[in-house]
Amino acid sequence: MFSSIREDLGPITIAVTSAGIESFDSLLDITPEKWDRILAVNLTGTFTCVQLAVPDMIAAGWGRIVTISSSSAQSGAPNMAHYVASKGGVIGLTKALARELASHGITANTIPPTIVDTPMARKAEAAGDVPSVDVMGRMVPLGRAGTPEDIATACSFLCSDHAGYITGQVMGVNGGMYI
Repeated sequence: MFSSIREDLGPITIAVTSAGIESFDSLLDITPEKWDRILAVNLTGTFTCVQLAVPDMIAAGWGRIVTISSSSAQSGAPNMAHYVASKGGVIGLTKALARELASHGITANTIPPTIVDTPMARKAEAAGDVPSVDVMGRMVPLGRAGTPEDIATACSFLCSDHAGYITGQVMGVNGGMYI
């Protein structure tokens, strides 16, 4: 994939990692396989994508990395220890990247959204794992669930030259749910 991107578009200087899967299981019901799968997608996938993109950024002397974590990594969540641990790992990884890559002109920041109206959220709603997106949205101080556009706007800013002095930060795009 990275070779194709380089061939079609040139060197990679911006990487936004947004992969994520979730599962709702009590601590005692999390099998080693479930644990490994959640961490493989959410944390190892993030690490692998960044590791593959960074050489181009170092060569360019400029780069932007934005990871999507989760506000549940900041607050905890019942029946999601594996998900929370994986997204907490994304926050820690991002901070480590910020420290290691700053001297190369590369910034790394993370956005930990709260409830965002996405197919994944709607799937959890339909399965009965969480209240409806609309009900959860009303619990957010701004009174609604986030949208993919809310997250994309913050990503766009963090990937711009305007954010050149911002690195290692956790930018909460959460409607005031986690302050």
